[in-house]
Amino acid sequence: MAQTILTDQIITAEALQIAENQLVLGRTVNRQYDSSFGVPGGKIGDTLKVRLPERKLVVNGPALQVQSTNQQYVSLTVQYQQHIDLSFTSTDLTLKLDYFSDLFLKPNVSQLASTVDYTVAADTYKYIYNSVGSPGTTPSTSQVLLDAKTKLDNSAAPMTNRYVMYNPLASNSTVEGLKGLYNPQDSISKQFKQGFIGSIPTLGFEEVNMSQSVPAHTTGSRTAASNTLSLSASVTTEGTSTLAITGDSGTKTIKQGDVFTIAGVNSVNPQTRVSTGVLQQFVATADATSSGGAWSSVSVSPALYSSSHALATVNALPSSGAYVNFLGSASTSYAQNLVYHRDAIILATCDLVLPRNLEMASRQSHNGISMRLAQQYDIWNDQQPVRLDVLYGSVVARPEFACRVWGEALS
Repeated sequence: MAQTILTDQIITAEALQIAENQLVLGRTVNRQYDSSFGVPGGKIGDTLKVRLPERKLVVNGPALQVQSTNQQYVSLTVQYQQHIDLSFTSTDLTLKLDYFSDLFLKPNVSQLASTVDYTVAADTYKYIYNSVGSPGTTPSTSQVLLDAKTKLDNSAAPMTNRYVMYNPLASNSTVEGLKGLYNPQDSISKQFKQGFIGSIPTLGFEEVNMSQSVPAHTTGSRTAASNTLSLSASVTTEGTSTLAITGDSGTKTIKQGDVFTIAGVNSVNPQTRVSTGVLQQFVATADATSSGGAWSSVSVSPALYSSSHALATVNALPSSGAYVNFLGSASTSYAQNLVYHRDAIILATCDLVLPRNLEMASRQSHNGISMRLAQQYDIWNDQQPVRLDVLYGSVVARPEFACRVWGEALS
């Protein structure tokens, strides 16, 4: 029987399939593929503008009241070109695909997939303000997942396509913690045999996945003492996204990704605009350093809109003197597990230009992921140096549809 030489298309397709199967976060978020990045003469730059759904007030009575447009956008920047570099001989290309995949592709492409997952998680968690769990404690109970589910429910996230991304410690602890719950026998058997929950629908989530790509967040040096920090200026303008905070001493930091609440400021249901009875959580979207224990301008999300506004995020705008309390101890690193609806985060991959005059070159896309293979023959050593590239970027499009599950302290 004649041997079949593996082609660039076959290798690229196999690598792409492996990468897709190895992704956790990247596989379960909203994936958008844009071929226009790789079109010679027609490139669109490095930024995509993603339109968000409009929100308007419901009008009471028969009179028509046309409301102004409040269309919102988020910008997604394609900023990463990650690649894995391999080398094999002409003889290697005559192996069966399964052997070739086991020897060359699987051990390397899985690293590429893990890197994509990690960069997406590390870049996006800092813009997610909903938080549950106890900083310093590994999540292990159904209550933590139910608390996260409540956050998504209160934010009117769709009930389907919800996922969990836990690190190995949280995943193992949760399997142990859920073993006594009433569950279908086949689900319990699968958890026992595999040691993780995975694709078993659990507590309203499609999948509870384990990933080694869960990032950590190191908090700022701001005080962690309750009712010590406070607002030094009232918020009087709808849509305010900067706050003035005081009450610390010396030069201290608030780090991007730090989460806090403001006394008396509750979240609202985005559809009814009625208070949930729970303090709204905010996240610092940029680093800030105090002078004399005061921060004149801390960038935050979500922007503050009162319940009378179409984009309402809080029941009332806060006044000067309202206490500001941060989550977690100062200058401490915590695991940041994630719970999210698919549309909370967008991952965009784009075509890379195919270089000319190469021995082998291929570009393929599948389910929103584009990958390029480029290879050149080394006649002196009978080697085939090859690289597999992914060009991508991510953005938190709907932060209210996601929640951070704070875990164990890592420092």
